[in-house]
Amino acid sequence: MRDLLVTLLVFGSLPYIFKRPSFGVVMWIWISVMNPHSQGWGFARTFPFAAVIAATIVAAMVLHKDKFRLPAHPVTWVFLAFMGWMSVTALFSIHGVDVVTTQWIKVYKIFGMTAVVMMLVRTRQEIEWLVWTVVVSLGFYGVKGGIFTLRSGGNFRVWGPEGTFIDGNNEVALALVVVIPLMYYLIGNMRTRWAKGALLAAILLCALASLGSYSRGAALAIGAMTIVLWLKSQNKAPLGVLLALAVPLLVLLMPSQWHERIDTINTYQEDSSAMGRINAWRMAFNLANDRLLGGGFEIYDGQVFARYAPIPLDVHAAHSIYFQVLGEHGWIGLALYLALGVMVWRTGAVIVRQAAGVADLQWAVRLATMLQVSLVGFAVGGAFLSLAYFDVPYLIMTAMVATRMIVARQATPQRPRAARRADLHADAGVAPT
Repeated sequence: MRDLLVTLLVFGSLPYIFKRPSFGVVMWIWISVMNPHSQGWGFARTFPFAAVIAATIVAAMVLHKDKFRLPAHPVTWVFLAFMGWMSVTALFSIHGVDVVTTQWIKVYKIFGMTAVVMMLVRTRQEIEWLVWTVVVSLGFYGVKGGIFTLRSGGNFRVWGPEGTFIDGNNEVALALVVVIPLMYYLIGNMRTRWAKGALLAAILLCALASLGSYSRGAALAIGAMTIVLWLKSQNKAPLGVLLALAVPLLVLLMPSQWHERIDTINTYQEDSSAMGRINAWRMAFNLANDRLLGGGFEIYDGQVFARYAPIPLDVHAAHSIYFQVLGEHGWIGLALYLALGVMVWRTGAVIVRQAAGVADLQWAVRLATMLQVSLVGFAVGGAFLSLAYFDVPYLIMTAMVATRMIVARQATPQRPRAARRADLHADAGVAPT
């Protein structure tokens, strides 16, 4: 039944995508982020729904009367540069092109469709479609996991959907951390009390599910995100009261073994998993120092560890977005990746500065702020996970750039020339001269 339902929804949406290509963004995110077909038991689990939707979107864009272009923004150019650099490192990978081709294709599908989404998302409505789809796609697992944690008393771990980017307990925990600020943004758009309450309940359940994953990295990410969320909130007093009540309650709901697990952060030297990650980080560092282009994809094996790791037999995945990029794409790749994150953050700051005094753009201020909070959660939690190619941070980037383009059209002409010049420098991530 589930397989049939997903199939009907996907194929039933195709005529609407041809009529309005931006609707394809909703279907693409739903299939690629939520992976609803993974919840089935039959043919749908392996059916290429994503390929069908992607092909339909591209065909609709070609045939549509409108012309779709990438937004002319510095973030776009750095994103494309990072994408191109990954092809260079794949071409000269340590194991050869034949070994890395499968992973290169997988990553390029994600990045290529991210570029397509950047071309399609141009209005506030389309931005909020994107946000809502991400929230529903990940919130489903958060609400489900939060209820599971309540029913089990936190004695069993929460896991993500099998066969996806977020199938592990650590991965799904970080995804839920990232989606919470987006839910908080949507609360401000709700007009009815019950809708606000439903989203607030979803936030609490997502937080509980993240804790119920027993992920230490997610616990750190929640702490960092909570602080930034409060600092950036325009309603510090009520939010502070809510956090003061909710955070201790959520922690107290967890059993003793959860507290013991989190306490190992302070004694990481005695934890074999933590020390294995450090060994992988040092391997990536040594590899990047030895090879300008890094090792390319698929470097986590005995051969590479024997050459570059302090403990050759302790083979681990990167377990860090930063060391993953460093090891696979070298120092230049890491510089591009970090520049991309900094520039997306700075773009949010420009949005807030430009739109602060414009009544019709207050939604942009709130959205940019919450996108920044999501980035903080991912930046902290991602330090301990191999999620450098996870879709959602790039969708956050897309929403930020699209919002910036709207604000530029509506607010920039009203600003003095010096202020506009400062905004351009900030967009590029450099200090004005």
